[in-house]
Amino acid sequence: MIFKVYYQENIAEAPVRENTESLYVEASAVFEVRRKLKDKPYNIEFIQPVDGAFYEYEKQSENFKVLEI
Repeated sequence: MIFKVYYQENIAEAPVRENTESLYVEASAVFEVRRKLKDKPYNIEFIQPVDGAFYEYEKQSENFKVLEI
């Protein structure tokens, strides 16, 4: 399953909506996504499963690239 991860790049600062970025990770569950990203300096805000029509919509984005970890 593909998950969309919303995060801030600077873990030391309070989250600011305008600085939120996203990436896509393939994993079997949310805990696996967190495990894969634990070594990254990301302040993870939210992890959302991407499937069905939402997946098809996200695939059309130029920023859609599944992170290989």
